[in-house]
Amino acid sequence: MVGIIGSGSFGVAIAQLLAENTDVLIFSRQPETAESINREHFHYNTKLSTRIRATNDVREICELCQILYPVVPSGNFRQMMRTFSPHLRPYHFMIHGTKGLDLIGMDESELDPKSQMPMTRAHVRTMSEVIAEESSVVRIGCLAGPNLASEILAGQPAATVIGSRFNEVIEAGKKSFQSKRFHVFGTPEILGAEFAGALKNIIALGSGILGGKGLGKNMQALLITRGLSEMITFGTRLGASNKAFLGTAGIGDLIATATSGNSRNYTFGMRLAKGETTEQIKATTKEVAEGVRTLQIVHRVARTYKLHMPITDMLYKIVFQNLNIDKAIMYLMEYPYDVDVDFL
Repeated sequence: MVGIIGSGSFGVAIAQLLAENTDVLIFSRQPETAESINREHFHYNTKLSTRIRATNDVREICELCQILYPVVPSGNFRQMMRTFSPHLRPYHFMIHGTKGLDLIGMDESELDPKSQMPMTRAHVRTMSEVIAEESSVVRIGCLAGPNLASEILAGQPAATVIGSRFNEVIEAGKKSFQSKRFHVFGTPEILGAEFAGALKNIIALGSGILGGKGLGKNMQALLITRGLSEMITFGTRLGASNKAFLGTAGIGDLIATATSGNSRNYTFGMRLAKGETTEQIKATTKEVAEGVRTLQIVHRVARTYKLHMPITDMLYKIVFQNLNIDKAIMYLMEYPYDVDVDFL
């Protein structure tokens, strides 16, 4: 039996995939959600496998499951780990599916646009780093790659990348997931895979804005390719290699998230382009668009290190400082990009 920590749409999608090979236990913080899953065997408009059961008992899932897949929003991830930590042991495997970043040594209020406090690598953590800091778990990995939950729940084929420094984690993930409709790649480049998974959500926000403005694939392709360059600029400055960005966890995930109306971040950008404010969209969105919080962190770090990231800068001004979208697009069109491929 394997465990899923988080009962959102992606957690349920992962559970459905895993249930093809093994029994699955889903943890939900809400007792009523766990009870509903067990009673109805239906969640997120999906009939669940009979091999899936739910619980809201932290001790139970840790005792029954050696392999755990945490899939919770990045803003809640550290607190979740602190809740689970007393029940985790070095024999556990944790392979997270959260595509965001965490802050340490800095209050969340410092993300306010009015704050001028510098933010460095010392303040930024990936989820694998949070797991290591908050628990005794050693064998840690991440799920990366183009995994739109709605397509997986619809039974469509897909692939993922499991990043880990431990080959046994990659092999355990492959054994759990591999099926006729789901292929698993492995990479030791876990830091690059995590940064790629977080940063592509920012570019998806921008791509959604272009879609909402009715602009075509030429502009979308330009944004995605120049956005990839900025992702690599940021990731390599914070210690990753560029390798993971150029594979399924990078380009693959970026294309899927930045071109699909099933992407929360793309949809968030579309709604911005239609005239809604950031606050209005947040208030009426059931699940978190990770790119919004990630944009705040990445913009602050890029400013501290004086990184060349004009797309990220324009998106930050649109999302948090109400910059006129048409002016931002014109600025980027006129920006003097002298070199096309500058990250190899």
